[in-house]
Amino acid sequence: MNTEESERRSRLLSLKLRALVRDHLGLIADPEGSAEAFMPGAAFVTSDAVWVMIDGDAARSLGGVLAWAPQFEKPIHLLVERDSGIVARRAQLFDIDISVWHVDDRTLLPAVAEPQLISPAASDAHLAFVDLIESSGADALVEHGVVVGEVRGLEMCRVVDDATTGEVRLEVGMGRHDREAFAMVHGELPTEQAMRQVIDAVLPHRYEGADPHPFNSFGVERLQRWRAMQAPTSIGFTRLSPADPPVLRTNVKDAVPCVALGTTDSGVLAAAVFVHGVDLDVVPFAVDAASRLGTSDVTIVVRRRDVVKPIERLANLAHIHVRFAFHS
Repeated sequence: MNTEESERRSRLLSLKLRALVRDHLGLIADPEGSAEAFMPGAAFVTSDAVWVMIDGDAARSLGGVLAWAPQFEKPIHLLVERDSGIVARRAQLFDIDISVWHVDDRTLLPAVAEPQLISPAASDAHLAFVDLIESSGADALVEHGVVVGEVRGLEMCRVVDDATTGEVRLEVGMGRHDREAFAMVHGELPTEQAMRQVIDAVLPHRYEGADPHPFNSFGVERLQRWRAMQAPTSIGFTRLSPADPPVLRTNVKDAVPCVALGTTDSGVLAAAVFVHGVDLDVVPFAVDAASRLGTSDVTIVVRRRDVVKPIERLANLAHIHVRFAFHS
């Protein structure tokens, strides 16, 4: 989308937001207020409230809204067309005056908090590949019922069901397209040999201090989790193991926080959430993850420079105790 299209989209969203607010309040004309620039979406500030509408996927929008809207010191009304249940669930974990609304055509409905995701168990047929994954030199783990093999946090294989035959097999590669390409080029290799070939290519790039390479630019947060699991005391834990995130990871190449669960050095059961880069939504994600895992304590593992003031402010407003552990 070019600049002209983006500006046009922004104007249309602003008009839509004002119409939704007008109809919701039962007014004949638009309420008095000012349109404010807010990405991705639109915002409208009246004398007694801040109205924000998210354009498109809203699952990870709450942090940005809570970082921006409090400057007006008014109650916040957040309007979303998708993922309203996730946003509502996370919003209730903060001491902030915010109402989440689901946009249904031209009607605003109170968003209902979506229950936490229940992870399915991996089937025995899928778990049967764990020994092969580990004997090849990768770490086998199960995330939301999916068996994968990682090399220092970077997914390099996955157990899948053939869409046509239903056959269970282990595919080698990083992401679906990479696995398909690898099968076409190296399909004649025995699976264990293919795994070792990939691991030998990837491993040198997953060490600290390695030269920049695609193999160390993807899954940085999962690499940090792997390192913390080798030395839990480095982030204030005595025990640490991988845990499922509160939402499904849809693309292994996207930078998305990952989760672990363990015991802190003070004996408290706590979640650990690993993130790379400035992520305004990391606190809502982290407290959601902790809530799902049944703990009221979460540590966000991050570079010190990536904890900007809005992130600190959100951490202090959460009902769940949030602390930060820093790495280089």
